[in-house]
Amino acid sequence: RYEFGIFDQVIKNGWQVERTDAWLHLGNPWEVRRWDVEYSVGFGGRTEHVRDASGALRARWVPERTVRGIPHDTPVLGYGVNNANFLRLWTAAAPKEFDLDAFQVGEYWRAVDDKVRSENISKVLYPNDHSEAGKQLRLEQQNFFVSCALQDCIRLLLQRTTIERFPEKFAVQLNDTHPSLAVPELMRLFMDVHGLGWDEAWDLTTRSIAYTNHTLLPEALETWPLPLFARLLPRHLEIVYEINRRFLDELRERYPGDEARVARMSLIDEHGEKRVRMAHLAAVASHRVNGVAELHSRLLTETVMRDFAEVFPDRFTNVTNGVTPRRFVALANRGLSALLDEVAGPGWLRDLEKLRALEAVADDPAFQERWRGVKLANKRAFARWLDRKTGTHVDADTLFDVQCKRIHEYKRQHLNVLHVVWLWDRLVRGLEPDAAPRTFLIAGKAAPAYHAAKLMIRLATAVGTTLERDAATRDRIRLVFVPDFNVKNAQHLYPAADLSEQISTAGKEASGTGNMKLSLNGALTIGTLDGANVEIREAVGADEFFLFGMTTEEVEERRRGGYDPRRVIDEDHELGRVLSLLTDGTFAPEEPGVFAPLVRHLVEQDPFFVLADFRAYVEAQRAVSARWHDPTAWTRSSILNVARMGRFSSDRSIRDYLERVWHAPPVEIQMP
Repeated sequence: RYEFGIFDQVIKNGWQVERTDAWLHLGNPWEVRRWDVEYSVGFGGRTEHVRDASGALRARWVPERTVRGIPHDTPVLGYGVNNANFLRLWTAAAPKEFDLDAFQVGEYWRAVDDKVRSENISKVLYPNDHSEAGKQLRLEQQNFFVSCALQDCIRLLLQRTTIERFPEKFAVQLNDTHPSLAVPELMRLFMDVHGLGWDEAWDLTTRSIAYTNHTLLPEALETWPLPLFARLLPRHLEIVYEINRRFLDELRERYPGDEARVARMSLIDEHGEKRVRMAHLAAVASHRVNGVAELHSRLLTETVMRDFAEVFPDRFTNVTNGVTPRRFVALANRGLSALLDEVAGPGWLRDLEKLRALEAVADDPAFQERWRGVKLANKRAFARWLDRKTGTHVDADTLFDVQCKRIHEYKRQHLNVLHVVWLWDRLVRGLEPDAAPRTFLIAGKAAPAYHAAKLMIRLATAVGTTLERDAATRDRIRLVFVPDFNVKNAQHLYPAADLSEQISTAGKEASGTGNMKLSLNGALTIGTLDGANVEIREAVGADEFFLFGMTTEEVEERRRGGYDPRRVIDEDHELGRVLSLLTDGTFAPEEPGVFAPLVRHLVEQDPFFVLADFRAYVEAQRAVSARWHDPTAWTRSSILNVARMGRFSSDRSIRDYLERVWHAPPVEIQMP
């Protein structure tokens, strides 16, 4: 239960500035603090090995300090049922909130030091981890939340049955590597607190834990410096070492002499500074490992988890992400929801496949007219909201071209902006008469320490300012950066989108869910064969999806062949002209040379193949303009996109987890 969110984004002089997201400053009326439950979570200290009453040798952790975990419950209602689940969140507090003795002798800071230090753990979501203090705080957060949750699970279990039935009653799903400390923590609780032996504890742990991977970027697979881990969690490190020893012994027995494999798969990275590999820990201890799109799951077993997939071939599966139509259509897009009710009946909210009924009316002129009316109303509503929020005016009659997601080089917002600059330059020179009038809308936050992503935002705002001031082209092309993108603001943007930009480098995006939300709201997609784009294109039909760019295999082949972005520029003089415009003062003249690092990185390295895919992207955008000029064809494609998105419901995704991962039958709710 974080006191503050990640941050509110403000654009100041074209740059992202982070402001405190004080989401609890007025309290939360939906939550209930539980006064009857709290847990102690340890940090630091030492371990001791002692004999218990039966003479067995047991480990005992003596923490240097402890933090109290206090639960807060928020009811989460099901749709159209008479029951609710509770979301339990945890707040960190000091065992002793105020040291009166220190205060009385004038040591006022020491009097509240433990309170401040403890409460920092649940203060901010994703604190900056570029400093040593930031790294320690992140690891403290992970241990705190994992320990509170697992202690609570065991308490609830023991109220009704015995510890041995833990896997029957609880599924511990590791959502990426951040909660991977659940592995040693659950082992510690089973052995040190509840007296189980190693083999029994390991059996219960591995039958309970499953791991969802969310990234194919090797640098994003979480690791922790060994000295930090040892200092903060000495008992957990002992358990990790023992897991690793047993695992490597099995590997050596299975692959005698293959020490290279042993080194690759070890839970400890021995190269340079020793580090604990959290993804490896999760993979070894889980009974299931899944990716979140078919392509992602395949690449997972072929790249970052290849060795583990060879050793544990039956452990890996796929569960493609899904989104809830209740929030992202019924709540966010009331006009479209009413149309869907008419054609498919209200049952589509529980069974999204019922939207197939739209296919029968996709060519009906009267229905198409109503469909366009809903979209135009949504665009006008968004324009009013944007005007109130930023003072920016946009024309709802133009094509709304939307890219809304976290700002990152692999997501290639700069490819989007390069096309905008190319198109604007062509319009200025009278060379693109058939281009559809467009409003490009980019939204997303950059990590506070990610300078390249912040520079991409600055590029978007600078280009937007120049285009807004150009009276000759202003009615045909605009670029607006929409600040402070979050789920609430997304509910204004998704219903208004005509075109969905899903343009990440092939093989880099795990899945994406914005692509699903935009398609469900009637946007057509321009995208690469990456993440869930592959399945969306398969579902809606190739004719209803604007495909461009290299495939994953082509990207890797080009990388291995010695990709030289300068050759791409030499072969495409218009691309060279665009890059020159970024550095000659046309954009942000008040900050000379500001975009030189971005351009230099593209020209010299281009690790995400922005320049390599540029020309294919331009041609796909020309196809978008051609379709837009045929309202009947565009509307038909929009209707078919919605009609064929049934498989991307979160209901289907949860059923897949029940069947493929948790092996738990769904429970039918009987309404009175």
